[in-house]
Amino acid sequence: MTSSIFKAGAMVSCVALLALGGCGTTASGDLPSAQFVSPAEGPGPDYIIGPLDTLSIFVWRNPELSTGVTVRPDGRITVPLIDDLAATGQTPTQLAKAIEEKLKAYIQNPLVSVIVSGFQGPFAQQVRVVGEAANPQAIPYRANMTLLDVMIAVGGLTDFAAGNRARLVRFDKDSGAQREYAVKIDSLIKDGNTKANVRIEPGDVIIIPESFF
Repeated sequence: MTSSIFKAGAMVSCVALLALGGCGTTASGDLPSAQFVSPAEGPGPDYIIGPLDTLSIFVWRNPELSTGVTVRPDGRITVPLIDDLAATGQTPTQLAKAIEEKLKAYIQNPLVSVIVSGFQGPFAQQVRVVGEAANPQAIPYRANMTLLDVMIAVGGLTDFAAGNRARLVRFDKDSGAQREYAVKIDSLIKDGNTKANVRIEPGDVIIIPESFF
């Protein structure tokens, strides 16, 4: 049974790496420790809207046009007077301007605000956890997110996890290459070693292998 679990975990890990460009990821040194901060912030002004995000749209002095919508899987939204509008890939401010341009055909000098009230983010900015996490999944990235935040979100490790052999795969924008870093999850959540807490970036993939014994 353990062998089959290990094989499944290994397959998932390799698939995740293949999706990122292959299993031949360049190994790198250790990541610097992150500071513990207050609860992770919500999306800021530069947040990029993604599918399934929930948006609150306010049209000043036109409450009948104000509404709440969820971005469809195809990345588009429908709001009063606008049947179909692309939302993904834009910041809330950019989307507000796009809505204003559409509404100019119906009202004079529209003023629109867009607030992201529930967010998933675009796929490229999500943090994915595979292998021996209690609940492997892709989770939305939040500002100032750390490894501890991610492990809380996925429910910690399974009894079979080799947390100190976990790897973090990250795309390096400067070099255009993927880099792989060692992360010591056991040291962080079992031993309380705060130095093992590292900063997470959008698009990171954390791979947690199974213990050999």
